Amino acid sequence: MENRLGARKWAAFIIVGLFGQFAWTIENMYFNVFLYNTISTDPGYIAAMVGWSAAAATVTTLLMGALSDRLGRRRVFICGGYILWGASTAAFGFITPENAARLFPGANAAAAAAVMVVVLDCLMTFFGSTANDAAFNAYVTDATRPENRGRVESVLAILPLVSMLIIFGLFDPLTRQGRWRAFFGIFGAAVTAAGLLSLLLVRDDPTLRPRRDSYFKNLLYGLRPSVLRENPELYLSFAAFCLFSAAVQVFFPYLIIYIQNYLGITDYAVVLGLVLITASLVSVLSGRLIDRFGKLRFVVPAAGIMLLGLVGMYFARSSVAVIAAGAVMMSGYMMCAAALSANIRDWTPADKAGHFQGIRMIFAVLLPMMIGPSIGALVIKGGSGTYMELGQMKTVPTPGIFLAAGAMLLLIALPLLALKRREK
Repeated sequence: MENRLGARKWAAFIIVGLFGQFAWTIENMYFNVFLYNTISTDPGYIAAMVGWSAAAATVTTLLMGALSDRLGRRRVFICGGYILWGASTAAFGFITPENAARLFPGANAAAAAAVMVVVLDCLMTFFGSTANDAAFNAYVTDATRPENRGRVESVLAILPLVSMLIIFGLFDPLTRQGRWRAFFGIFGAAVTAAGLLSLLLVRDDPTLRPRRDSYFKNLLYGLRPSVLRENPELYLSFAAFCLFSAAVQVFFPYLIIYIQNYLGITDYAVVLGLVLITASLVSVLSGRLIDRFGKLRFVVPAAGIMLLGLVGMYFARSSVAVIAAGAVMMSGYMMCAAALSANIRDWTPADKAGHFQGIRMIFAVLLPMMIGPSIGALVIKGGSGTYMELGQMKTVPTPGIFLAAGAMLLLIALPLLALKRREK
């Protein structure tokens, strides 16, 4: 079964997937830092940006996932989407309060610049979700089988960590020097190049055929009560992933800001690099175990490991403690994500992979990114993490975000128990 994937498919999974993760890492972690450091420290702006981009991602994936099914094509969406995704990423380097003041002279410069970031983030998300969330994810489902999805998902699960490791290790100094235009430009060009490379690597599955049924009817296919009743295991898997992702989003958008500003760790790139290397190794090694022992059996201990790491992060204050707790937290996160993602693919109807990418986005992105960052912002505003700089009171994330994330993570027990009962 491993041979059925072949070198070309593995190259497409890894290269196209990794370059997409460069863009998502920048959006999920560095847009927040960019907004915080150059425009406003109000966590409400970060929560708004995350929430609106999640809505854009979900709507886009619903529209474009169904369209890729309708046309029987993934490759053209991946290629074109990546090219425009890279261009829109590079454009962030031109957003400054000064440029916003020139464009909107009657408005507050910082507020105008923050709105520009949110709007451009939604545009960038449209291209990224078309290419990655809708087309690339459907392509992975087309190209894999239940027998090898644990291995594929364990590799895909580490790509965000590899992306962060490369960015933190090699390019983070650009952000600390305030060279945001160069930073965004480099990765914008890289993502565009990946779009061109996908022409050589990605091949549409030969069994994929254009559909002749109604496109508009299929947009809401996964939201029909009858479809939910026909696929209860799939929707319970979605619910588990939703709660898991919401727990991650409570702390993740604020992680670099927390380490840098609350803990005062200036060499956070080294700290995060060691954490990511450890978690990546654990994730790859866990792939065969997921396939061997079963996805659901693997989720519970993986979630327990993540919960242990979150508690450790609450108490960690030194670089060494953060590395230890962070490695446990991120290892559990990667293993949990791989097992839950593989379980979702197993229950996705084979002839409607594109249809369900939008539904997956509702549970994996839209709801978590609206709920999680908002909870994190409430915890931060309710904490005591503030400092005065140049006459302005600035807000800093506090350790409470990790305990709030842990409480959210415990809720995945509900859908997991329901899935276990259905299996029996």
